[in-house]
Amino acid sequence: MTQYAESSAVLAWLLGESRGEDVAEILVSADLVVTSELTLIEVDRALHRYVAAGAFDRRTAEQLSERLDELTAGWGLEPVSRAVVEQARRSFPDDAIRSLDAIHLATAVVVRSSIADLDVLSLDDRVRASAVALGFRVLPD
Repeated sequence: MTQYAESSAVLAWLLGESRGEDVAEILVSADLVVTSELTLIEVDRALHRYVAAGAFDRRTAEQLSERLDELTAGWGLEPVSRAVVEQARRSFPDDAIRSLDAIHLATAVVVRSSIADLDVLSLDDRVRASAVALGFRVLPD
């Protein structure tokens, strides 16, 4: 099975949050994991925000970022391409979704055009609901 890993799931795994174990199990069992370049940006920005808020120190953030790089080295990394931009600009089943969520969903739609059996791995309720409406199976259950 191929998984599209959205930022909320990757961050939960990386930080060892409550659903992080579920995410880790799915990532390990996947035949292929695909994500957007946007995921790397969002996760690293979150780490910088945690440092700024005093949740952990800069060295911890650097170690987590290195761990992210190691994890994603074997993944398919999708660019925010012209096709993704065009898809993200279109209407979605729930047009209240935010721009970055639209980019994730658009990336998944574009990837699905070449990998039919694609699930969306997300912990974000808005992304999950929109992905279901777009016909994706969404994990974790």
